[in-house]
Amino acid sequence: MTTQAAYHNPGAPSDNTGTHTAIVQSRPDFAAIAAWIPQGASVLDLGCGDGSLLEYLKSERQVRGYGVEIDNQGILHCIERGVNVIQSNLEDGLSGFESGAFDFVILSQTLQATRHTEALVKEMLRVGREAIVSFPNFGYWKARLQVLRGNMPVSSELPYQWYDTPNVHLCTLHDFEALCASHAIQVLGRHVITHGRDVSFMPNLLGSMAVYRFKRAD
Repeated sequence: MTTQAAYHNPGAPSDNTGTHTAIVQSRPDFAAIAAWIPQGASVLDLGCGDGSLLEYLKSERQVRGYGVEIDNQGILHCIERGVNVIQSNLEDGLSGFESGAFDFVILSQTLQATRHTEALVKEMLRVGREAIVSFPNFGYWKARLQVLRGNMPVSSELPYQWYDTPNVHLCTLHDFEALCASHAIQVLGRHVITHGRDVSFMPNLLGSMAVYRFKRAD
């Protein structure tokens, strides 16, 4: 796997005071993810985008780790945020990382955009002791209603039109849990969220976003 690493200057000034509340409001899965990460854990954030999740985890949990991103603009934003980032295509796999190299491997709001989803989940559990994913729930009632009306769903979690969407593998809560069951993956925790609030009643119908923590079954 060809990679290019970029590192931040630890002495560079950081001006992120007051931004974390806004980040969590726009990405409620961040708080759910952070709640599962112990202080000082090592983290690999796949498809890290602008590095906002790792910046948040560094502030809230003092994590150590790297982001992986392919987009040049995302790489620049990561550097600006003081996030160590490696430029690489997730579709090429994670062969550049040793087994058990990280405490947690995270894939936030990127699962549905991966072409080799099954292989990537397996690689996450090879590289990390545990893994966390978040994804839009295609079983959410508003998505079902749009399909019933003859349209592909468009929402805050699925903001693209059918012709320009990067999403190729949309799934429901039941679908993801079936994948875990068929691959001897133990689900350690689940948050289902709508409008920033946890959903416990009929989550596959009433939850717009899901966050899962899992590991290889013993």
